[in-house]
Amino acid sequence: LAEVTGSLENSDSDIGLCGWVLVAFSILLMLLTLPISVWMCIKIVKEYERAIIFRLGRILRGGAKGPGLFFILPCTDSFINVDMRTITFDIPPQEVLTKDSVTVSVDGVVYYRVQNATLAVANITNADAATRLLAQTTLRNVLGTKNLAEILSDREEIAHNMQATLDDATDDWGIKVERVEIKDVKLPLQLQRAMAAEAEASRRLLKRLSVIAAEGEMNASRALKEASLVIAESPSGLQLRYLQTLSTIAAEKNSTIIFPLPLEMMQGFIKR
Repeated sequence: LAEVTGSLENSDSDIGLCGWVLVAFSILLMLLTLPISVWMCIKIVKEYERAIIFRLGRILRGGAKGPGLFFILPCTDSFINVDMRTITFDIPPQEVLTKDSVTVSVDGVVYYRVQNATLAVANITNADAATRLLAQTTLRNVLGTKNLAEILSDREEIAHNMQATLDDATDDWGIKVERVEIKDVKLPLQLQRAMAAEAEASRRLLKRLSVIAAEGEMNASRALKEASLVIAESPSGLQLRYLQTLSTIAAEKNSTIIFPLPLEMMQGFIKR
């Protein structure tokens, strides 16, 4: 970036004596061919474009021109238009080996724009192609450090990490990566079948457990019914059961004491 800035500051002064002679000849040629030369010298760039002007192969001081009208000299000047709008492209499906040794196919989409037209022209041959290739490499590198569960559940975090990595790498190219999205994660067919079989087995196990729990409740209710019938035949057995419960509670060092009150005593008060 500093090198490009320095070249812009010294572009007019470094063309040399021959350069100034050619510039003067170009101006003279333009004046001699007026008004026809005006149509060759005046150019227009649109609102979303910027023009990088080269004079004898050097970028003119001031950097990008536009939007609107700008002036060039015939023979010595040339220019390149740079589109400043946001550009989107799809990342082709990438075969990635995850951290837990599972092969998945992942694709995505990238949104970027040219932030500095001068750097996008002077520092790299084709900023669009370079950004596309870098996005594919970054996707494989980022997903290679994640296991399958993280890829399926943390898509937003993965997309944010990719966006930060791409933005840092393309800063010297004058590119601003605005957004990265993970579109789809495709699992191998055998893995899909294995996961489906595991889910089906889990559902069957839960169903079987619910049936076993229901059978246990039914058996327990039957046992309680039989126990109540036995206790009803011997009222003293109920008092012994009370005492056994008290001994069990006392063994646990609880501060709460439960004292059973016979129901026959309460019935006496109720009759009165």
